[in-house]
Amino acid sequence: MSLLELRDITAGYGKNIILKDLNLNAEKGELVSLLGSSGCGKTTTLRLIAGFSEPVSGSFYFNGQDYTHIPLHKRNFGFVFQSYALFPHMNIYDNVAFGLRQRKIPEAEIRKEVTSMLRTVDLEGFEKRLPKEMSGGQRQRVALARAMVIKPDLMLFDEPLSNLDAKLRVKMRVEIRKLQQKLGFTAIYVTHDQEECFAISDKVAIMNHGVIEQMDTPAKIYSHPETEFIARFVGFENFLKLTRLGEGLFQTEHGAELRVSNDTLPGQSMKACIRPDDIVISGEEGLPNAIRGRVTVQTFLGKRMQYNVSTELGEFVVNADDEKVFSVGDSIVLSLTPNKIVLIP
Repeated sequence: MSLLELRDITAGYGKNIILKDLNLNAEKGELVSLLGSSGCGKTTTLRLIAGFSEPVSGSFYFNGQDYTHIPLHKRNFGFVFQSYALFPHMNIYDNVAFGLRQRKIPEAEIRKEVTSMLRTVDLEGFEKRLPKEMSGGQRQRVALARAMVIKPDLMLFDEPLSNLDAKLRVKMRVEIRKLQQKLGFTAIYVTHDQEECFAISDKVAIMNHGVIEQMDTPAKIYSHPETEFIARFVGFENFLKLTRLGEGLFQTEHGAELRVSNDTLPGQSMKACIRPDDIVISGEEGLPNAIRGRVTVQTFLGKRMQYNVSTELGEFVVNADDEKVFSVGDSIVLSLTPNKIVLIP
């Protein structure tokens, strides 16, 4: 049995149903992220696990016990809010020490744990400051320290890094992951940042309109999306409708033949998708899945160039290095690399 299980959860606010028969599992020691756009239900799921709300129907089990109606204060969970939720009248040291004092930990041990945690989140020397005397990013790091210092059975993160600058965000996600692995706690992590999510998670659940469309390892989701929604979410921008002619051989709706290396899906009809980075621009029509087209839009991406290319199969988005730059109106040949094409139902 999994450490955490949501079984057939339906939940919402009044008549507004957000989650619909949702199922979610997390094993002990895993960091599981809930990823999706605003309104998909990820924060509602987190609040339900935390105990801030109860489901309309379904059950929540933790460590084999029914937690569906157990109140918030009886769950040994740490929670990091997006909005900090610090005690404004307490200095930073006392904010971080609060949970340990509630557990009646000896003061000498509290000082050791608080000092170590503040060092981890780059706030050593800020112990006597009040929250109002710190920046938003610093306050969020205090919230992280306060939640993690109690070494909870389950950590709940609600977009904890959203108020930090880009460089510190990268540093802190590594620190969160290191702490999670060192202390061995299970974590549910909500974010809309795909890069952040994939970098730190053991499993990712991508949500869409109150349901989980796919849950798997980051690598599996990135390489093998199971639906068009997931494929678009993880960076596939080029899609073709296909009809199977034979093993590894397909026909597009425009009559062109397309070879695909990863031909494992059953059925005669499906879609092919390929990332902009996986399309090769070449002057040779003899390459696999060659398609002649014309550049309609050129976009500078820094180290890369992006082209919108009009072809007989429709428009393709292609990323290429800047060794040879093409201009709007140039005729080019695209090659859809057979082992980079992913098939979806």
